[in-house]
Amino acid sequence: MNTAVEPVTNLTPVQKQALCELLLALADDEFVMGYANSEWTGIAPILEEDIAFSSLAQDEIGHSRVFYEMLATLEEQSADSIAYGREPSGFRNAQLVERGRGDWAYSVTRQFFYDTADFVRIESLQKSTYQPLAKAAAGIIREEKYHLLHANTWLQRLAEGNAEAQQRQHTAFDALWPDALGLFEPTSGATELLATGILPEPFEALQNRWITRIEEPLRRLSLPFPFIDASERWDTHITPIYGGRRGEHTQSFLDLYSVFTSVYQLDPEADW
Repeated sequence: MNTAVEPVTNLTPVQKQALCELLLALADDEFVMGYANSEWTGIAPILEEDIAFSSLAQDEIGHSRVFYEMLATLEEQSADSIAYGREPSGFRNAQLVERGRGDWAYSVTRQFFYDTADFVRIESLQKSTYQPLAKAAAGIIREEKYHLLHANTWLQRLAEGNAEAQQRQHTAFDALWPDALGLFEPTSGATELLATGILPEPFEALQNRWITRIEEPLRRLSLPFPFIDASERWDTHITPIYGGRRGEHTQSFLDLYSVFTSVYQLDPEADW
């Protein structure tokens, strides 16, 4: 990890390409997660969560716009064309965020995984030597704190619920661990970004910090924690699901893609 603190102002072509890949991953994760969460609008189990999940969706799509606009400046395109004008293989979101809605336990467990991992990632990016990215992270993290509160509230609520709630939560954990680890799949050009401090820490280091942070609540609530402390890192038997950062996606993503691009396909000049 580079300890340099000098801001990066003049990007080389290689650095620019690597930064664009990172920004796409950040933006696409938020964008697709936002659209996936919006599917609960009107059908959440209680009115408060109907509102809460709609608010989460709005926040995430708002965060994605911050990253898309940063990318648009670098690539001299519009944020709308980047968000809606790509083929599915052009998206760099992790597969966790594109999975089908599932039941309530599945969705809130996925949200717990995503919000806790995203907080670690955004927290680190505040130290980026690319000042627009550091500034964006500093703004976004304020809202991420509320996302964490919501995620942890539901983690505990399900864990302390009745037998069916607990069973559904454990089933969701078993299904989602590989996808959750996939959030830390390195982006193309990450090594170059580390060398300049644009990416302050390796993805492996972020993953280890994430696991450390979720250990306490999971152990306290007797939830699955399939990791062994191996000195400076965590070991696990779980194989991460990678591919999203390379444009590999599931049928669930293709279904969602057809929905969120439908207006743009009809009228590419429409504003976001």
